[in-house]
Amino acid sequence: MANSYFQFKHFIIHQDRCAMKVTTDACLFGAWVAEEVRSQKSGVGSQHSLDIGTGTGLLALMLAQKNPEMKIDAIEIDNDSAEQSKINIRSSPWKEQINIIQDDVKGFSFEKKFDLIIGNPPFYENEIRSATDSKNVAHHSENLTFKELLVIIKNNLNKTGSFFLLLPYKRNEEIKKLLKDHELNILKILFVRQSTKHDYFRIMLKGKLNERENIETEFNEMSIWDDSQQYTNEFVNLLKDYYLHL
Repeated sequence: MANSYFQFKHFIIHQDRCAMKVTTDACLFGAWVAEEVRSQKSGVGSQHSLDIGTGTGLLALMLAQKNPEMKIDAIEIDNDSAEQSKINIRSSPWKEQINIIQDDVKGFSFEKKFDLIIGNPPFYENEIRSATDSKNVAHHSENLTFKELLVIIKNNLNKTGSFFLLLPYKRNEEIKKLLKDHELNILKILFVRQSTKHDYFRIMLKGKLNERENIETEFNEMSIWDDSQQYTNEFVNLLKDYYLHL
């Protein structure tokens, strides 16, 4: 049984009301995105960001920690998850930065376009479903398909903006084709494996709107664990500002 909370260095994530709990790959994704955004040379402080399907609010909080002047809208369709994310945000140092919206992103009209969009979308299409409705919303993509997500990104991202997604490696080729079909360019791909002995299981990607220019994608890879069952240096460098014991 998952813990009812997850304590980070500077905030706490309560998750007893959320179907989707804190996972290692989600933490890695949040740290990678936050560092990518922080390291950009211009415009970071004034950026307005959107977190699609915020769940516990984890990604929004990790992004806010590294980018304290950024404004973040975090939207969540599930009522229990939205209420829990509000609790997590209010108890954090960044409650003034993050706005939780309890609504369906497919039908919601945002006032303006975003400089940054992040998402950890449902992974499972046409696989065994849970008896729990909230888990189906969190894990399955019937409520928000990948194609629908890409349309939302395309319609709500500034021309100069970036988007970041955490996705399953097994859909790698399908994902790249769909991005191309929706005129979205991939700037970076990070292939993630559990350890050097495992195959890739996640893709973390950074993209932008297609401006009809030749974009060369930057490919990288990393492992969470080394051969001694210790966190790799790459993992530690990304998570050391968040995890308690790093």
